[in-house]
Amino acid sequence: MNGPILQRALVTIMAETTTPHPEDFAHESSASPDEQPTIDPAEKREAPSSDASTPTLTPPLRAHSPLADAIAAFNEYMVRKGFSENTIKAFQNDLKFLSEYLGGDTKLYHISTQALDEFLPWLAENRGMHFSAKTQARRITTMKVFFGWLHGIGVIGVDPAEPIVQIQARTPLPTILRDSDVRTLLLKAQDISRDREKPDARPYLLLSLLLQTGIKKSECARLMLEDIDVSQPQSPFVTIRYREERYKHKNRTLGLTATFTPAFQQYLEQYKPKELLFECTPRNLEYVLEELGELAGIRYVQVGFETLRWTCAVRDFRNGMPEEQLRQKLGLSKISWRETSEKIRLLANR
Repeated sequence: MNGPILQRALVTIMAETTTPHPEDFAHESSASPDEQPTIDPAEKREAPSSDASTPTLTPPLRAHSPLADAIAAFNEYMVRKGFSENTIKAFQNDLKFLSEYLGGDTKLYHISTQALDEFLPWLAENRGMHFSAKTQARRITTMKVFFGWLHGIGVIGVDPAEPIVQIQARTPLPTILRDSDVRTLLLKAQDISRDREKPDARPYLLLSLLLQTGIKKSECARLMLEDIDVSQPQSPFVTIRYREERYKHKNRTLGLTATFTPAFQQYLEQYKPKELLFECTPRNLEYVLEELGELAGIRYVQVGFETLRWTCAVRDFRNGMPEEQLRQKLGLSKISWRETSEKIRLLANR
């Protein structure tokens, strides 16, 4: 078997109950940042005996290697494979506690299922750490992904974490805007942009951009003027760029409607930005959206980046956008998409 098979197996391993970090979906929600995968034992067994797509570890891991060496190698592996920063931090933290519990010098082949089963009770009893079902599920996931990786690349013959029962921890569904309220918001923003005494194009431009693209707060806040292309007024588009290689899957170009162009031109005339599209803090943009929601009389949910991102996703899904296209539009990894898509389907059917 080759490298892509291992990558596919690990995507399956990490996708079962992934909870996107809020930053990952919304205000960059995923967000939420802290991806919480579980393992699919059947598919995990398809992992190859070596990862041909990545360099050989030095020194190479063996069954008699100490746990500390395996954790260090796994940290390098996560970076090479482009795991999100939130996932890496969460896994590293969990493995730090696991190493404290088992001992960093413990040989890999000495680690048993029974020892792993007693890890969480040990945290509660000896460290006084009491945590939610969500955190508990992630720590089990960490063990399953880590030892599944060691088994998949042939370091250990038996995966001691495979028999451990995973805890299902689901986050509640977000609240999205009703179609009637979307129209009300747009009309209110248009009224503000056309106000005779003090017209302000920013609320409409921001709202229109978010409803059409579903981009995250962090992505919106760092948009440059050069990222907006209105050279063809009837078909404007925005380009979302990430500098870091690990986030290259988030780079994308998103089309906008023709109504965006005059709003953009009016905004440029009023605000005269020099480099950034929005030369204010992200929090100020939040205030703009919150105030717009209040003026529109929306009380059941706070109008903000996360709400508009979910609203955009559900509206696109209802309008028939293919799931793979929607995943790419939102800039989500296949790992994060598993639970996100489930929530979108549930919201779309409400």
